Amino acid sequence: MLENTLPQLEQLIEAMIEKNVSLKAEISNLQQQNSSLADENEMLQLELLEGEEKQKQARSAVENLLGKLQSVQEPS
Repeated sequence: MLENTLPQLEQLIEAMIEKNVSLKAEISNLQQQNSSLADENEMLQLELLEGEEKQKQARSAVENLLGKLQSVQEPS
């Protein structure tokens, strides 16, 4: 019985070691992907904020132009 159990145990341990190495590699890959996605997310958020700021500036410029136009068109 011991003669059969020891080789089986060695095989199981070897399989567990291989699985552990594989999982560590997968974890490393997922951490790199997570880091890349976090960087991309941060850039997109900054771009969104910049876009919102530009939109506010454009809106303000249009409102100013509209105000000027309305003041010129008012009868004196």
